Amino acid sequence: MAGQVEWELYRTFLAVVRSGSLSGAARQLGIAQPTVGRHVAALEAALGLVLFTRSQTGLLPTDAALALQPHAQSMESTAAALERAAAGHGQASADGLAGVVRISVSEVVGIEVMPPLLAQLRQSHPALALELVLSNDVHDLLQREADIAVRMTAPRQDQLIARRIGAVEMGLFASRAYLARCGTPQSIDDLDEHTLIGYDRVPPYARAVLRDYPALARERCQLRTDSDCAQLALIRAGAGIGACQVALARSDGLVRILPQAFVLAFDTWIAMHEDLRASARCRVVFDALAEGLRAHAHAQASRPPSTTRSAPPT
Repeated sequence: MAGQVEWELYRTFLAVVRSGSLSGAARQLGIAQPTVGRHVAALEAALGLVLFTRSQTGLLPTDAALALQPHAQSMESTAAALERAAAGHGQASADGLAGVVRISVSEVVGIEVMPPLLAQLRQSHPALALELVLSNDVHDLLQREADIAVRMTAPRQDQLIARRIGAVEMGLFASRAYLARCGTPQSIDDLDEHTLIGYDRVPPYARAVLRDYPALARERCQLRTDSDCAQLALIRAGAGIGACQVALARSDGLVRILPQAFVLAFDTWIAMHEDLRASARCRVVFDALAEGLRAHAHAQASRPPSTTRSAPPT
C-alpha cells in the first residue's frame, strides 16, 4: 500500500514536520488547513503508522515520522530536480539555453560576490532562471538539492564534477574608525583589550583552522553570530575586530590587523553532479561561475591590502 502513496501526501507531511502545525503547513503550501489534515490522515492510513502527536506547542513528529523524513526530503529534492530539468524543454531562446539552474553558495559569497556574476549571466542568457540558495550548510548534490554548489572544502563523491577555484585568503580586519577609537593591537596578546567578532557555532570547514588560533575562541569573542554577513557588517560598522575575506575587506577600505600572525586560506571548489554534464544550461552556468569566482579569488593577490601600518595614529 505504501508504494501507492502519492507524492502530494509526503509533501504535506514535510510541511507539517517543518512548521509543527496544520495551520503552518497550510500557509506554506497555500492550501486549506482541513486539506492538510486529510493528507496527514491519508498518509498515516496508507503506511499504518502514527506520524504526529499533539502537544501544547503543536504537532510533534513521532519516531516513525523522523525516520521517514530524510527519505521524503530525498523525494522532494528529486521532484524539484525533475521540475528544473523539464523547465528547459519547450522554451525558445536565441542561444538555445533556457530553464532553471539552482546554485548553492555560502551566505557571504551569495550576497557579496554572486550578484554581478548572476546579473551578467542573465544578460548573456535571458531565458535562464537562476535559483540562489544561501546557506553555510553543504547541500547534497547527489540528492539534487542543488544543481551547482560552491564549497570551501574539496568534494569527495566520485559522482561529482569538481573544479578548484583557488585559495580564498582571510585575515583579521577592523574599520579605521574602530582603530582610531580603540587603538591598533600590535600582538596576539593585545587582542584581549579589544572587542572580537566571531561565531557562536563554528562551521565545520573552519573548526580545524580556528583551533590554531585560540585567541579567537568562541568564549573570547564578545560579539558572536553564525552569519558571515552579520560579522562583516559589524566589522564595517566599527563594532570590533573580526575575520573576513581579504578581497572584500579591500573593497571596503578595512584595515588588516596582525597580518603576519593571522593568515587563513580556504580552498574553494565549484561542483555539480556528473549527470548534468549533458545539460547545456548547467555547463554554461558552471563555467561562468568558475571564471567569475576565480577572478574574485585572484583579486586579493593583485595588490596588498591595507595593514596596520596604514592605520590612523592613536
